[in-house]
Amino acid sequence: MAYSKFEKRFDFTTVTDRTGLDSTKWENIPIPGAKVEEGFSHIPMWVADMDFPTAPSVIAAIQARLAASPAMGYFNLEKTGFHEAIKGWQKRRNGVEIEDNDVISYENSVLGGVSNVIRTYTNEGDPVLLHSPTYIGFTGTVNAAKRKIILSELKQDAEGTYRMDFEDMEKKVVENNIKVAIFCNPHNPTGRVWEKEEIQAFVELMVKHGVHIISDEIWSDFIVGDQPFTPTQSVSELAKQNVAAMYACTKTFNLAGLVGAYSIIYNKETRDACRELAAQTHYNQPNVLSVHALVGAYNEGEEYVEELKKVIKSNQEHAYNVIQTWGGLVKTQKPQGTYVMFLDWTEFCEKRGKTMDEVLNKCVSVGVICQDGRPFHGPCHSRFNFACPHSSVVEAFDRLTKYVINAEW
Repeated sequence: MAYSKFEKRFDFTTVTDRTGLDSTKWENIPIPGAKVEEGFSHIPMWVADMDFPTAPSVIAAIQARLAASPAMGYFNLEKTGFHEAIKGWQKRRNGVEIEDNDVISYENSVLGGVSNVIRTYTNEGDPVLLHSPTYIGFTGTVNAAKRKIILSELKQDAEGTYRMDFEDMEKKVVENNIKVAIFCNPHNPTGRVWEKEEIQAFVELMVKHGVHIISDEIWSDFIVGDQPFTPTQSVSELAKQNVAAMYACTKTFNLAGLVGAYSIIYNKETRDACRELAAQTHYNQPNVLSVHALVGAYNEGEEYVEELKKVIKSNQEHAYNVIQTWGGLVKTQKPQGTYVMFLDWTEFCEKRGKTMDEVLNKCVSVGVICQDGRPFHGPCHSRFNFACPHSSVVEAFDRLTKYVINAEW
């Protein structure tokens, strides 16, 4: 379908109150009992969606489909340009050549795809390897599948960069007879962008012990540091045949409420088994509007992404620089990827005699609504989302400096 021409206007500066517009981010406070004090506006910086309009090309694609036909009936995925758009995006952005459309499967969500691979290669009660800190969506998915979570903790080096502990991973894989590992590339919540050599070593270790790898690469479009993104499947033929990769444009273009994702699985046995499992519940029947949204995003939304990344990078760098003025009370990794940042409040809590609950409540009281890091397995941590106008970030970190770090409370 040919989309009508659209104006390429990207608004990354207007602060929009999304209250009353079906926004979980704006209408909920994820800290039980916490309240914003009178006189402070809400600056929600928690759940990972963006306070920006999606790309004009996405809106144009949806409008064009609605204008072409008001019917939302069954449709032919092959004729939407879905596969061609994905192949073009992967080639331009990641240097990946996909020759066979069949390796691409529509998924209603990344976590749904993750669940299918877990259920394909494990039984109830079986262990699944995860890195800690851990994206809470993985925790929920593994628990819902009634599998057992085995954590391998990421270690920070002298520069604060999170790194995998290969000795610990191998020990836990062998001791627990693990058959599935979930890899987050780039990593949520730490923002780590893995180096090619690290990915190669991880893949070789897992394959050595017969572990199937799921790689969640939904954050791959958000690279803000000097370390380039390396698709996990691209590091070797071994990786290509042993990794099921999950992608979506929902994070990049703020389409989480529209849903839609896709997997890239080169191993035919794995691909067929996952499709068969999904077909049992008709789970992965494509959504016609999300498919056209993806085509509009991937075919004509590249300029939007490049401008968006500049905003995210500026926001994260500002926050990181402010944190460096807090006398080492709060620590974090220098931004590499994603639009989130994981803050370690251990030193602050120890020196000020505060609990993490008190820190979270204090942040919310001045309108800065972040996310509790403990469900991510960060014992004294919080996660911040920087996909918002720069002015909101400046105001939020001014408040944190004045009312949380430098004030007596």
